[in-house]
Amino acid sequence: MAEPSAGPPTSLSAIRPPLPPWWRGVLLALWLSLAAAVALGITRFAYGLLLPPMRADLGWTYALAGAMNTFNAVGYLVGALTAPWLLRRLGAGPLLLAGALLASVFMASSGFFSASAPLLAQRLAAGVFSAWVFVAGGLLAARLGTVWPAHSGWLLGLYYGGVGWGIVLSALAVPPVLGWAASVPHGWAWAWWLLALVCLLTTASLWGLLRALRQLGLEVDAAPVYRAGPGAPPSPALGWALLVQSFGWALAAYTLFGLGYIGYMTFVIALLHEQGHATGAITLFYTLLGLGVVISARLWAAWLDRFRGGQALARLSALLGLATLVPALTAAWPALLASGLLFGAVFLSVVASTTALVRHNLPPEQWAGGISAFTIVFAAGQIVGPTAVGWIADGPGGLERGLFYSALALWLGAALAWRQRPLQSAGRPTH
Repeated sequence: MAEPSAGPPTSLSAIRPPLPPWWRGVLLALWLSLAAAVALGITRFAYGLLLPPMRADLGWTYALAGAMNTFNAVGYLVGALTAPWLLRRLGAGPLLLAGALLASVFMASSGFFSASAPLLAQRLAAGVFSAWVFVAGGLLAARLGTVWPAHSGWLLGLYYGGVGWGIVLSALAVPPVLGWAASVPHGWAWAWWLLALVCLLTTASLWGLLRALRQLGLEVDAAPVYRAGPGAPPSPALGWALLVQSFGWALAAYTLFGLGYIGYMTFVIALLHEQGHATGAITLFYTLLGLGVVISARLWAAWLDRFRGGQALARLSALLGLATLVPALTAAWPALLASGLLFGAVFLSVVASTTALVRHNLPPEQWAGGISAFTIVFAAGQIVGPTAVGWIADGPGGLERGLFYSALALWLGAALAWRQRPLQSAGRPTH
């Protein structure tokens, strides 16, 4: 065995002081999870609650209502494509703050328009900035896991679970505002303004988080410099050819996840309204879904730590398909509550599973590129999903048929993910 090198450290972690207690990592991950609440929990998923009143007020078809989230996904794709370049020049912390601030501003702008074209443009812009937040936050969560490697899966899950806090807040805040503004023209605008204010306050709190991460020794203002020890081969450039060769099955599965899950999140509240469920019951459903996201951090942490291949992605996608199918088959309230709770407890852990896959199989200097690649294919699936499900829902079978096809996409993704094998070494596929 080679003697330990006295050369430069292999990463920034090698020069950190003795580690603080693990619970500090939990607190920091929870604080970081507020960024995920802004990026997806509010900026994207609150739209599901606002879709029914906006559709009724503005005379939308389901295809147009779905196109709003399709445009959001197009923006998300643009944001994911630009994130690696911005991360190299700005660093994860500044990109996180800039994205959160701009996403909040464009959330507020939704309340000032009723024509379709500016609303579509707003959803597109908000998608760009939410992708910046989500990619930068995921990278910071992965770096946080290097400080407490024994708890890295849990810390990742806590970050992604922040989306659940955004969903819960939206579920509790939006219906009362809609009720209060029911007699006001375009009363749904007040809900957009309230959510934008929450996002702005959350963004302000992230300044303190970045200061705490700097004190921990993590690089948040620029891409960290990693130096290989003597004799260590350099990591290959992380181009798309290598990514597809290494993670092709997982990338394909994650595309189908983006296509399948977004149909549920866009239209399930509209379906519950169609089925005649009361506003209070729908609030309970969406709150349970959000709480499911929060608790998912602990539920699947062992899978994220244990599996180096696509097993976690496959198993979670299969469970998500089951949750998506339930509302397509029955309007029974206990079954619908179970569907929402299971869906919430799984869907953000699918996202966390791809970050864990990158972290297990690539060296730290390639994490940003790997996370961005999965975010890109995720966004590509989301572009197709909402409009496709809306188009199906406008035809025979309605929203139930649209969710049925969403479940099929998730199960196909699970089958593809099962074929993903771990890499033999960083950046080199197993043969």
